[in-house]
Amino acid sequence: MADVPPPAERQRRKAERRTGLGENRPKDAAQSRDVAEEHRAVAEAARKEAEGFRVLAEEARATRDRYRDEFETLRQAQEEVRRAAEEARIAAEESRHATIDAVAATADSLHATLEQMKFLEEARLVLRAIKDTHATDIN
Repeated sequence: MADVPPPAERQRRKAERRTGLGENRPKDAAQSRDVAEEHRAVAEAARKEAEGFRVLAEEARATRDRYRDEFETLRQAQEEVRRAAEEARIAAEESRHATIDAVAATADSLHATLEQMKFLEEARLVLRAIKDTHATDIN
């Protein structure tokens, strides 16, 4: 029992250990605060960076939507031009057919006129022949 210290000595040693632990606690707390502050600063920087990415993403989305609207407008204009070109092609085809019909009608008219002129020329020649025959008969 000589190795076992008296109760007062044990209490003193316990108190010294606690004091030693207590002396380290403010240092540990300060280090913990420093680490927590560093983590908070890193988290704040990450939050700011994420906010920057969010803003860029929103701008990209707005730009994409604007270009999509412009592309759709161009697509509709192109479709209108295509329709107008198709209508112009149809009108040109109808005009071509009308021109062909007009040329054919003109050719028919010229042919009829030529036939009339031939008939009239033959009739004139016949009348002259008759007139010449009557003129010789009278003498």
